[in-house]
Amino acid sequence: MSGYRYGEYHDGPDPLAPPYDIRAALDEMSDAMLTGSGPLEALRDLLRRGLPATGGAPRQRGLDDLLKSVRRRRRELREQGRLGGTLERVRELLDRAVGQERAAIEESHSRTGPGPGLTLRRTELDTLPEDTAAAVIRLSGYDWLSPAARRTFDELRDLLRGEVLETQFRGMRDALAYPDPAVLRRVRRMTVDLNEMLRRDERGEHTQTDFDAFMREHGDLFKDRPETLEELVNSLARRAAASERMLAGMTPEQRTELERLIDQTLAQAGLTEQMRLLGQALRARRPDLAWTAGDRVSGDQALGIADATTVLEELADLAELENALLQDYPGARLDDVDETAVRRAFGRQAVDDLAALKRIERELERQGYLRRQRGKLELTPKAVRRIGQTALRRVFTAMAAGRPGEHDQPDAGAAGELTGATRPWRFADEQPIDVVRTVLNAAQRPGPITLRVDDFEVAETEQRSAAAVCLLVDLSYSMAIRGTWAVAKQTALALAALVAQKFPQDALQIIGFSNYARVLQPGELASLDWDMVQGTNLHHALLIAGRHLDRHPAFEPVVLVVTDGEPTARLHRDGRPIFDYPPAPETLELTLAEVDKMTRRRATINVFMLAEDERLRDFVDEVARRNGGRVFAPSADRLGEYVVNDFLRSRRATRRHAG
Repeated sequence: MSGYRYGEYHDGPDPLAPPYDIRAALDEMSDAMLTGSGPLEALRDLLRRGLPATGGAPRQRGLDDLLKSVRRRRRELREQGRLGGTLERVRELLDRAVGQERAAIEESHSRTGPGPGLTLRRTELDTLPEDTAAAVIRLSGYDWLSPAARRTFDELRDLLRGEVLETQFRGMRDALAYPDPAVLRRVRRMTVDLNEMLRRDERGEHTQTDFDAFMREHGDLFKDRPETLEELVNSLARRAAASERMLAGMTPEQRTELERLIDQTLAQAGLTEQMRLLGQALRARRPDLAWTAGDRVSGDQALGIADATTVLEELADLAELENALLQDYPGARLDDVDETAVRRAFGRQAVDDLAALKRIERELERQGYLRRQRGKLELTPKAVRRIGQTALRRVFTAMAAGRPGEHDQPDAGAAGELTGATRPWRFADEQPIDVVRTVLNAAQRPGPITLRVDDFEVAETEQRSAAAVCLLVDLSYSMAIRGTWAVAKQTALALAALVAQKFPQDALQIIGFSNYARVLQPGELASLDWDMVQGTNLHHALLIAGRHLDRHPAFEPVVLVVTDGEPTARLHRDGRPIFDYPPAPETLELTLAEVDKMTRRRATINVFMLAEDERLRDFVDEVARRNGGRVFAPSADRLGEYVVNDFLRSRRATRRHAG
């Protein structure tokens, strides 16, 4: 018998891991969308805030947390020190070397007496320029009498060589820590090979094999160990741009002195031409970088040119990272955020936080809650159902506890008792799957048991009495001004979810009305916004509702109206909306005529009044008198509770009548 070994799974994601639960993220988005945000705005808001701690899981940090870290780090770097530290150190070493040389001259004079050689040395030192760079250049060919002064001046030149090359190649200062002509020859050979590789790439002759060979020979000189030529170019270009910004941030006098020292140092190292060619190539390849402008630094600590370049390079990286994290440009996605930059700035934990946020965005699309159409983010029907359940859960939470049969049951099947019969599954069926019949259908085919769509059967339930439900929701501008539009939309979503879950046999139609009326599909409800137009055309809304009731003559009619204003618009015979304020008598007459038609259809109209207005009160009282319906005046935060409660009350009455 073969033996088996079990161990940790390494090849890809764990196949036994439970599916990623993205519903909490969608519920958080629901909060924003129910208050008027679109899907893209709600997703961005979620990614900015992160997810709250739930079920023992810690809070998921959002983009705002990362942005705070970026801004705090930028502030620290800008206050880290001042430019010009290399010049100060060079001046210090120069003064020390000159002082040591003068002491040696005086000692020789006292020991051997005056001589022309000593006089010439004194004259050379006495006539040194005040300019540090000019003095260093003048002394480059000086024959030092003092061994100590010679060592100090060699230290100065080593300092300059390391600092200058470090501004171009990060880590080069460590390679040149000890004066070794062989290392300098390697640097010269590396720059020659690098420029040649860039030229070959320009001609389209470069290959990855060429780069791998280059790195085998020179890779130890590059601290970040790039894997492609593009990565190397980006790294060097960012460094070179930071060096240019460092020079631009100095005073004109400092910049002139330092540029002369750099030129002399490169000339002595035999790198002048190669560094010029490299600088031109890097600028040509990355003209998008900030070569002359950027953050400025200030502080008490004097920074050398290499350290200052590193600070400015990091500041530029953080500025780019901040722009990516803001996500405020067209087509922005979290994939635009450079994980390498995040890791470099803040370590592994920040990368994990970013990866978790990216997973939220990716899983919302992969699991079918969001889709992108022509660059626009849209909710799927699956997401709308979930958002409706969230709205319904809010409503039931607000309702009195302990009321039997009126609590949320998101995993319940279709309404009605099981009859014991089954039938083939149809798309959008809510009835429970009959597992035994489903598997039996698959088992009747020869071969291995594999389930097909046509194998599925559902358990039938008894037919309940059905209702034709019309919810008329005011979309006019006044709803937004009074702050009632968000709760009206939440109420519509909650009612749609309730009907889908507990009364799937009902025919629900949601009608929005402002200057004219239109039927609203469940899929557009979540991202629907109010209309910035004048007019409350209840006349047109009742016309559309009447057609819906007429299409379902055997259904019990239920009409619910949510509004904050009296009718101020009507529909002309040619289809044009007509607005009048105060309401024209004809508008009121036509609207009340539709109310009378509803009464003849045996449809009770219940009105939910969201404003205390005398003319509105007079109008809805007249509607109630003619129709026999009821008038409610709930506060905005209790609208959903009132509408759902009234609908459930009417359905209970319908069931009693049907029984």
